[in-house]
Amino acid sequence: MTFRVPFFGILSERNPMDGLLEHYAQIGKGMGLIRESMECYITGGTCREFDTLQEEVNEVEDKADKIKRNIRNHLPRGLFMAVDKTLFLNYTRSQDNILDAGQDALNWLAMRRVAVPEEFHKQFVDYMDAVDKTLELLGPALEATIGLVQGVGKLDREGVKNTYRAIRYNHKDVFRNKQQLISAIYNSDMEFKDIYQLLHFVECLNEMSHNAENCADMLRAMIAR
Repeated sequence: MTFRVPFFGILSERNPMDGLLEHYAQIGKGMGLIRESMECYITGGTCREFDTLQEEVNEVEDKADKIKRNIRNHLPRGLFMAVDKTLFLNYTRSQDNILDAGQDALNWLAMRRVAVPEEFHKQFVDYMDAVDKTLELLGPALEATIGLVQGVGKLDREGVKNTYRAIRYNHKDVFRNKQQLISAIYNSDMEFKDIYQLLHFVECLNEMSHNAENCADMLRAMIAR
């Protein structure tokens, strides 16, 4: 994606915001792999090996970390910034935390094999759908923020704020789904070790969505007058 006006002023040819979009693309790849891993795990059906999928998630997360470090380590000193520099750096951290939480989620699943009762399969898939939706909504919010700050395209300030609201509303759905799933698992007849492991997996997925919501809050702060 090419922007007409550099986000950080005229002193740098490199636009750090392009790096954020590149980093966000890794979140999309990672989320697809996490979904595939979960479906593979809970159904035990035909799929790629869980270990292979987990390794691919680790590689994507590692690539995302390198992009984040590159963004943070190549901000020229004294560079004029259209937004608060600390806010920008905090945003990079929150966006990076999304995949970190996803990696933790798979680590909990990988500790030992748990036979997930079939009655919970749909709830897990619905929960994953809700988390996926929150992360998906972050992309348009990020792009819209860049466009607004740079003055590129139609300056629809209210429309940009609506992209943040959409993320917050969807995260509420994630939270509701999480509470219902946790309650169902906790009240099941599974062994405590199984319950403990699945609850951590569920909480880590919620953390992914929560970090996306944090990102939306910081994007909102970036366009504050």
